[in-house]
Amino acid sequence: MGEGFTDWIGRSVTRNDCVTPRLVAEYGAALAPFLHRPTDENACAPGLHWGLAPALPGMAELGPDGAEAKGLFLPPIPLPQRMWAGGSVETIAPFRLDMAVERHSTLTDLRQRDGKSGPLCFVTVRHEFRNAGVLLLRERQDLVFRGGKSSTPIPVPAKLPPADLLWRVGTSAALLFRFSAFTFNAHRIHYDLDFARNEEGYEGILVHGPLQAALLLNQMATVLGRVPARFDYRCLAPLIAGRGAMVATKGLAATIRDGQGLVTCEATATP
Repeated sequence: MGEGFTDWIGRSVTRNDCVTPRLVAEYGAALAPFLHRPTDENACAPGLHWGLAPALPGMAELGPDGAEAKGLFLPPIPLPQRMWAGGSVETIAPFRLDMAVERHSTLTDLRQRDGKSGPLCFVTVRHEFRNAGVLLLRERQDLVFRGGKSSTPIPVPAKLPPADLLWRVGTSAALLFRFSAFTFNAHRIHYDLDFARNEEGYEGILVHGPLQAALLLNQMATVLGRVPARFDYRCLAPLIAGRGAMVATKGLAATIRDGQGLVTCEATATP
């Protein structure tokens, strides 16, 4: 299955945007007070790039799940479910207010393997953000497509490890809506309860992978006192809205657990 789409590897698209006061304010309104505050008042909080230069498909270019239809930038993989599996962020320089930004996106890898629930297809996309030709940030996004419905992970005891910093974050539907608006993400698993339950097999609507990553990245930057040069993260289990999130950093490692103690995302930082 995946081997039939290897000719899509190398495809790329470039989009442009601007770090507007409204975009910065939207990010802050959604995630404050869980944002790192750079000492440079003109520098933006880390994670803002997830709202910069997104794909803007028209209504006729959406798939059944509400996300951009496959066959446009991503290949027409015949597996209906898509998930954000993780990624990495390399920060070279901060984004600043009113900065013009170019995002160049390239599909760099596509692999197939069999999982417990059936065939899986892993897709890697790399983004490079530049201002006037100068590289600001490099990101890798790992996506996975599958056909089977989600299985419910077994919770572990809700005992938190020692942490340098702990945030308890409410994961309301309103937060998910705001983050979807900030990133222009119409994936139905983040707002359509019937779709999330009946079509995808989840217990509720899901907190976005990049929203969890943004919380981890900002907390690690707060602990370090600066944005880490490299940030790597993996999404391990679904984070269901309404169950809350416990974000904990110890040294150069961090995790998110839901209210039942299940680890849903983990990250490491390179200073």
